[in-house]
Amino acid sequence: MTTLSPRLLQATPVVVDHARGSYVHGTDGRRYLDFTAGIGVVSTGHCHPRVVAAAQEQVASLIHGQYTTVMHRPLLELTERLAGVLPPALDSVFFANSGSEAVEAALRLVRQATGRPNVVVFHGGFHGRTVAAASMTTSGTRFSAGFSPLMAGVHVAPFPTAYRYGCTEDEATAFALRELDYLFATMTSPQETAAFIVEPVLGEGGYIPGTAEFFAGLRERADRYGILLVMDEIQTGFGRTGRWFGHQHFGVEPDVVTIAKGIASGFPLSGIAASHELMSRAWPGSQGGTYGGNAVACAAALATLDVIEEEGLVANAADRGRQLLDGARRLATDAVGDVRGLGLMVGSEFTGQDGEPDTARAQAAQQEAARRGLLMLTCGAHMNVVRMIPPLVVTEEEIDEGLAIWSDVLTAV
Repeated sequence: MTTLSPRLLQATPVVVDHARGSYVHGTDGRRYLDFTAGIGVVSTGHCHPRVVAAAQEQVASLIHGQYTTVMHRPLLELTERLAGVLPPALDSVFFANSGSEAVEAALRLVRQATGRPNVVVFHGGFHGRTVAAASMTTSGTRFSAGFSPLMAGVHVAPFPTAYRYGCTEDEATAFALRELDYLFATMTSPQETAAFIVEPVLGEGGYIPGTAEFFAGLRERADRYGILLVMDEIQTGFGRTGRWFGHQHFGVEPDVVTIAKGIASGFPLSGIAASHELMSRAWPGSQGGTYGGNAVACAAALATLDVIEEEGLVANAADRGRQLLDGARRLATDAVGDVRGLGLMVGSEFTGQDGEPDTARAQAAQQEAARRGLLMLTCGAHMNVVRMIPPLVVTEEEIDEGLAIWSDVLTAV
């Protein structure tokens, strides 16, 4: 008998029979409010009729056309359509399958374009599980332990994590930029640094937004030294934060953006966007892949963009995100040391009376919520942050329902 790997541990006991919108229905006959959204993937909710119809229609005409062999209309239409969503200067895209693959494509591009060997990432960032992406991931050692040696040329600077440092956001930002300059003086010369690679909001690292001053400081140093600024928008992109992309909250223009997750409502699709001039500096043969830009995934992405735009889901994410963040802060007990987020990314960090991470209570809260019909996940270096990631279609009433369950959970644990 063949079984799944024992290392694929499930966060909830739910076996899904079917799912619609913000709910999944288990084979146990119960309905669960899904505040995981496939880890931020099903942006238009489960099985949105427009996305289902687009995928069904595409399956009947072309399932796969390898895009360095033949072109197909969904790929070309999606490429053109993204011009209305991406930052205007980023007018060239390369499609892949997963977030990790997009990050590795961005890494390859910045090294080839600059001729420089090193990159700077930021403490708490998550960029993937493949070797290069895991080498740049510092949100937890579970993602990189056990298969050393990791990739060389990666240097880590602080992210302005005010709660962890026990200071204000302004103080954390000043510290992070000061330490970045010290890194330049001691670890990697700016002249050998190809790029900064950073998330606008730390995802697996604990749902921690950056600050406008921090990103402005990165942009200024990037311009001063000829370093490229790569924004990892894999979890924050396509409306999740209440803007099309997370970096737009901070008034900063990236040189490269990585995309995945919410772009295709559950179909595997990822990519990078850069200017045509920068993308043309990639070496011949450095971009490709068997399944990248799959026809069905591209058709689903086009439908996803239609739904996000026509149903006003970016604005909904902003409105429902404020409702969720305000509610989670209002309900926080003494066991919750901090509640933070941006748009429909809200994290509650569990700490003990001494301020130390309380992993056990966070895990208990996440499990108790599942028993009561609310699905959530944990994150953070110590897995002591319970995160809420509803789909962008979530309603005011569904947020109220989730908060009511969360209130009962906090009382219970």
